[in-house]
Amino acid sequence: MQHNRFEEPVTVLVGMGLPARIETVMEAYALLQDWPAANRNSAHAIALNACKAGIGGEIDAETVRSTFAAFARRHDILVPDMDALMPAVSTASSSSANTRT
Repeated sequence: MQHNRFEEPVTVLVGMGLPARIETVMEAYALLQDWPAANRNSAHAIALNACKAGIGGEIDAETVRSTFAAFARRHDILVPDMDALMPAVSTASSSSANTRT
């Protein structure tokens, strides 16, 4: 495994609301570099600095990932982990199916 690859990708909404899987520190850095200047804030600066530190080998990729995910959550572009949601959906489906029979 590369030192700059996330263990789990971070899925964010980009452009016209399309999901994009961010899998590496460099991909997170590129997205943050392209972030509109008018929408940059302290969360952006923290995430960008984390990416720079990750690229420089000063911090590990998982620290960068968690910082980037926090940025995405704060800006409402983080896509929820669908795998984590699926058990809740299937449990709800099976319980409603059981009440109908």
